[in-house]
Amino acid sequence: MLTVHEARKHFGGVAALDGAQLTLRTGEIHGLVGENGAGKSTLLKTLAGVHRLDSGEITFDEAPFDASSPRRAREAGVAVIYQEPSLFPDLSLAENVFVGRQPRRRGRVDWAGMRRRAEALFAELGVYLDPERRAAGLSIADQQLVEIAKALSLDAKVIVMDEPTAALSASEAERLLEVARRLRDRGAAVVFVSHRLEEVFALCDRVTVMRDGRTVAEAAIAGTTPAEVVRWMVGRELTDLFPKVPSEAGEVLLEVRGMRRAGVFEDISFTVARGEIVALAGLVGSGRSEVVRAVFGIDRYESGTVLIGGSPLPQGDPRAALARGVALVPEDRRQQGLFMVASVARNSAVVVLDRLRRFGLVSGRAERGMARDWADRLRLRYSGLEAPVERLSGGNQQKVVLAKWLATEPELLVVDEPTRGIDVATKAEVHRLLSERAARGLAVLMISSELPEVLGMADRVLVMREGRLVAELTRAEATQERIMLAATGQAVPT
Repeated sequence: MLTVHEARKHFGGVAALDGAQLTLRTGEIHGLVGENGAGKSTLLKTLAGVHRLDSGEITFDEAPFDASSPRRAREAGVAVIYQEPSLFPDLSLAENVFVGRQPRRRGRVDWAGMRRRAEALFAELGVYLDPERRAAGLSIADQQLVEIAKALSLDAKVIVMDEPTAALSASEAERLLEVARRLRDRGAAVVFVSHRLEEVFALCDRVTVMRDGRTVAEAAIAGTTPAEVVRWMVGRELTDLFPKVPSEAGEVLLEVRGMRRAGVFEDISFTVARGEIVALAGLVGSGRSEVVRAVFGIDRYESGTVLIGGSPLPQGDPRAALARGVALVPEDRRQQGLFMVASVARNSAVVVLDRLRRFGLVSGRAERGMARDWADRLRLRYSGLEAPVERLSGGNQQKVVLAKWLATEPELLVVDEPTRGIDVATKAEVHRLLSERAARGLAVLMISSELPEVLGMADRVLVMREGRLVAELTRAEATQERIMLAATGQAVPT
């Protein structure tokens, strides 16, 4: 149905695409994988009409494909569902599906007809969503379904899903994968971009692997293995995804006593020692992020105490937490972790600008030097330190957030989903960084929804369910089964 041949695209002096190839077939789900900065997003944006190629050829139904604008791409039959949907919050779901092309009757918008058509599209996807409800407050999973319904309403022949499950729970992700299968069965060519190889192998028929802007492999899923795909992605064997450095827990640094916020969490008590990685596990919505936000001082709580080094930490005061050596890498990097229009250098240094001042002014040279140091440590891919961080891929944006907070040289590092949207090679680097820092005495409190990450990195696992701590497991005791039993309210075997 669609072929990309020798695609090239440069941004300044950086080659984002350097001879990329892609072949999509009708009635097939095609996986697209690669490290952050491999060129996946740039390739998808050329199909969506966001970027124009410097050279190369795209054919659609054996004819030249005109993707000179997003409108042209949509009219040709290509629809892209991005990781972070952009619905109009104050419009109804039906209006979002048909925005800009509302069905008309006698010159006026046919509201009833639009609602019926939206309802039929949701039914075709096998989900129930009220077409008349406003989009505000809709979960990310349901927002993506609205975007897919929009693609169906356009009669899209090629549907691209860019990291669609990155922010979803296990049940939401499975529902989305089932929707992708239905789209395939309708005859669409579905492109599925994901860093979760288990999903790629469970869902896709074929896979294309990109590295450094090039297509390095294409294979049938049945004819390859996850280990081989990882080797293609990184150009080498990745032998240890969880490089745990042995360390001994020292004195208790963080102690939380009886922390409570009505309707959010109840009677939360735990400790984190120097040199220890403690994981907060549980299902999405169990209250984990709310607990660490309260510890850092973003949100207030009604009762309880947080102590750092034995001394109370004032609540509701992130500046006080920062001054006491606490750093928080938030879950939502775009909304809470970065100034998207600011440069890579400024985002990396923004929390430690006081250290970079000379005679009351921030030294640009010192700022760039610090940013370059962390960029090298985290293998950041960027066109220049002065480039806006919004131009980076999602995984590289996450590295900048990590750099920003590690630059504060914290005593306690709180990380909320630290490797979400990061490729496997960079995950290993982040894991190694956290483990090595813990071995040097850093206390780490980690939230992760990926159980292999929890089991591979944590010295202790605390399990939350419906705002309460329901289990504490040592590294030796923790298994996927025990964590899930506790998270779902079942008895944990001793």
